[in-house]
Amino acid sequence: MSEQRTLDDLSSQELHDLAVRRARRHLDVRFFWRLMERLPAAEAAAGELDEVEADMQRISAHIDDVTDSGRGEVAELLRPFYLEYLKSHGVRPDEKGSA
Repeated sequence: MSEQRTLDDLSSQELHDLAVRRARRHLDVRFFWRLMERLPAAEAAAGELDEVEADMQRISAHIDDVTDSGRGEVAELLRPFYLEYLKSHGVRPDEKGSA
């Protein structure tokens, strides 16, 4: 029998996908708002300064960033945010399809 994985065992992209699916299913606008608040700092820390500038100029850039926030160094920098969100809502890794 295999051991059950924890949220900490998931990759940052898996955490992003799970959190976004859960927030979308529950119409959790607060999650998306909080994510958009954190994105510019994570993008800047990841060296994506062009993204930060675009984000400051128009809100539509944020919508695309929600999808992109599950990739690369930005996802790694947002990992604590995803973990906090998922744990606070009792989401487990085995709920990927139903989050």
